[in-house]
This record gives sequence, structure tokens and C-alpha cells, in this order.
Amino acid sequence: MKKILAILMVLVLAMATLTACGTKDKEDGDNQDTNVGSNDQEDKTGKDDEKPAGDTYEIALITDKGNIDDKSFNQGSWEGLAEFAKANNITHQYYKPEEASDAGYLAAIDLAVAGGAKVIVTPGFLFEVAMFEAQTKHPDVKFILLDGSPHTADYSVFKTESNVASVMYAEEESGYLAGYAAVMDGMKKLGFMGGMAVPAVQAFGYGYLQGAQDAAKELGLGAGEVEVIYHYTGNFEENDTNKATAKTMYQEGVEVIFACGGSVGKSVMAAASEAGAKVIGVDVDQRYDSETVITSATKGLGASVIQVLESIYKTDSFDTFGGKTTYFNAANDGVGLPTEVIGDPSGDAFDRFESFNIDQYKAIYAKLVDGSVDPIREISVEDPGGVATADELVSGLNLVEVTVEVR
Repeated sequence: MKKILAILMVLVLAMATLTACGTKDKEDGDNQDTNVGSNDQEDKTGKDDEKPAGDTYEIALITDKGNIDDKSFNQGSWEGLAEFAKANNITHQYYKPEEASDAGYLAAIDLAVAGGAKVIVTPGFLFEVAMFEAQTKHPDVKFILLDGSPHTADYSVFKTESNVASVMYAEEESGYLAGYAAVMDGMKKLGFMGGMAVPAVQAFGYGYLQGAQDAAKELGLGAGEVEVIYHYTGNFEENDTNKATAKTMYQEGVEVIFACGGSVGKSVMAAASEAGAKVIGVDVDQRYDSETVITSATKGLGASVIQVLESIYKTDSFDTFGGKTTYFNAANDGVGLPTEVIGDPSGDAFDRFESFNIDQYKAIYAKLVDGSVDPIREISVEDPGGVATADELVSGLNLVEVTVEVR
């Protein structure tokens, strides 16, 4: 019996060792894989703190169904976390759930807590249901939920406990800036490819249309002179179907597509590269991923994560965020278009536009800050899936110079 127990203990320890790998600097300087339940992804974001005794990590991030190098939500959130943790010598790692489901997300959270996590960042609305359970299951852990609010699976109960900071972004403002810039730059045939009609993606699209409308009016264009093809892919994936959809839009004369759907953007960029067309990125500055990206409608993912972490570790003011939803917008630099080129202090972040420049950008941004421009975030949509008709978009967003074709 003792021999059997000893064998079982060895097996348990071996399985635990294989389950989670932390991002850390080894003595020989090699990179380590950082997935939970997966060994097929290389760490593209840099190495982190040395492995502490007992394999414990104080701050953790759980990825959604994307990867840590998705050039979008996961990566933007992770970079902010890693920057703060490294600067303050706090151990940290990320986990990729074994499956993209509420149970899978909760299991990854449980694993992070078992690994010593005191603060856990979850990037995206996909964590809302898992967080509803995790916040009471782990009351001593502080959670930063980006782009979501904890609720039950049937949406009957919404509750954010005091250990959860729900962080939202004014996507309608960031989308507005993208649409405004495109039309002010002379483009009159635009495209929008959203992933799924969830609130954040809807807001990006609604803002995009309103920005195009205001720019068209400011330029004195006629009714219907700006045309927009509006489409939801139904997923956040890089695949041939999404590339074909973008290719068709470009063949029909679309000059730029706002790719608002995580890895959908990679499909759009591939199509744009072949067509010699343009793309507007989303969430983070995606100009470094393709020459086709003229700008990006960004969220201050890293900055907001850092701000909440500072409230925990620096100012002892987590109650400023805990138990409530905080919106990051233009007024607190939570959204915008990129204004700097990474690694080039003298670089021009607007150099891929024909004429739109930083002075024009600053002028319209100031109007968002002072509230003289206040884009609509929500409109009434009959479809239970959230997909608006062309008539709903035109009437709900007061479009005149802009016409919309929904596909």
C-alpha cells in the first residue's frame, strides 16, 4: 500500500508540473512556454521574473480563446500587467484555458489561485459568467475584469463584488475617431467587419459611422455620398471565409475596412495586402503588423490595467475601482488613435494617411474630451443577436451623408 501511495504521489506531482508553465527568466536565458494545457505557442512578449521557490506567481492573466500574441486584447492587457510587475519585481504569469467555455475559464482561474495569484486579470466579456462565480469562490483574490461585468449565464443577475474591478471602454469614441479620420482623409467608400454583435463591437461600429457622418458633413458632402458596407463575421477568427469577405469588399471599391474582431483583422490585412487597400486596426496599435494599417481604434488596455494595479500596490485605493464599473474614455486617455511610433521619437503616427494629421486629430479629440461631441453608444435593435439593420443604423445614429449596406 505504501508503494502504491508513493507512486500516486509522484504521478500527481508530475501532472501538476506539466499543467502550468510560468513566464520567467531562466538562468540560461531561454524562453519558456506559458500555456495551460498547451505547448504549441511561443512566448512572444518577452521574459519575466525568475521562478520563485514553490512555483508561485502573485499576478496572473487568463487569456480568452485567443493567444497572448494576438496583437489585440490579450496582448495589450498582458503587456500592461508585465510592465507593472517587472517594474515592481512582482512575480507573474499567464494561463491559457484548456477550453473556451465558462467552465474552462473558471478552471484556469482556480489554477492561478492555486499557483499563488493574489491579483488576476481577465481580458474580455467572455469571462463575465466565470467571474460571477469566481468573485465569491475566491473572496481574498482581487480581480480586474476588462470589458465586462459579472453576471449569471442567463443574465438574470448582475453583481460586481468588492474584490472585482469592472473596467469598460468608450469604444464608440475610439470608433468615432477612426471613421472621422478616414473620411477627412478623403475616403468615401468604407467597410466595417465586426466579429460578433456584442456591446463593445457594436459600439465601435456605431462610433465609426458617426465619425464618418460628422466628417462628411464638415466637408460639405452630399446626402449618401459616403457609403459603408457593414458586416459581422460571427467569430473572432483568422480564416479563409473572413479573408474572402474582405477581398470582395475591396473588389467592390471599398477603400478601407475597420477590422473590429480580434484575429479577424489578420484576414482583413491579408486581403488588403493583395488588393493594395487599407485597414483600420482595433484595440492596440496594429501598424506594426501590416503596412496596410493606416491607424487603429485603440483602448488603453495596458494603461488601465496598470492604473488598477497601482491602486492595489501603490496607493491602497482599490475601493476606487472595486465593486463597480469604471469607464475609460477620451477624458482620461482611455481610448484614441495612436499618436506615437514605438521606437521612433520623431516618427509620425499619421504618415499612412494622405492628408489627415495630428493637428486635426487633436482638435476632434478635444471635442470628445469636453463633451461637445458625444457619440451614441447604443441604439434599439430588434434582432436578438444584436445585428442592426441598415434602417436601424441610419435612423438610430442620425445618418444623412452616410448610407449603409448591411451584409
